[in-house]
Amino acid sequence: MVCPRCVESVTAVATGLKLPVSSVEIGTIDFERDLTTDELQQLSDKLDEKGFELVTNRAGEIVSRIQTTLIAYIEHIEKNRDPVKVSVYLSKKLPFNYSYLSQLFSKEKGETIEHYLIKLKIERVKELLGYDKFTLSEIAWKLNYSSVQYLSNQFKSVTGLTVTDYLKRADRKRLSLDDL
Repeated sequence: MVCPRCVESVTAVATGLKLPVSSVEIGTIDFERDLTTDELQQLSDKLDEKGFELVTNRAGEIVSRIQTTLIAYIEHIEKNRDPVKVSVYLSKKLPFNYSYLSQLFSKEKGETIEHYLIKLKIERVKELLGYDKFTLSEIAWKLNYSSVQYLSNQFKSVTGLTVTDYLKRADRKRLSLDDL
């Protein structure tokens, strides 16, 4: 789950199955009791139909929390002119040191936290470009890029398109954050 609509959707699935939900937050769902194997399977099946994956192992849960925290980090970058480094941010928000989080994330996802963060930032760039409200220079400043050129190079590296080519396209495809 990566957004408030995801929380609403997961809540609706769980309550629709009449499961004893105690809380649902981005990335987690807590129950008033342990679910039976059958209930877990039903929940997993229904979540799968909605495009969600039920994570029941500890490593998967931590990776999911890392992803959710990185999405919040993008907001932190936009709101702070001197944002803390991602390693500091993750270590403050999660009860693990960055080295452990980095190794676990790489092992589970097959990519580094830094590469995943770059993909998140590029999706945010696409979103901001779609508003036709900000110049590329403003977007670079907003997302704490050192220069427009650096943002442009990273955009092309991730998407295979220049920003100009992307803007010329009729189908400005964006990826769901769940698909990154």
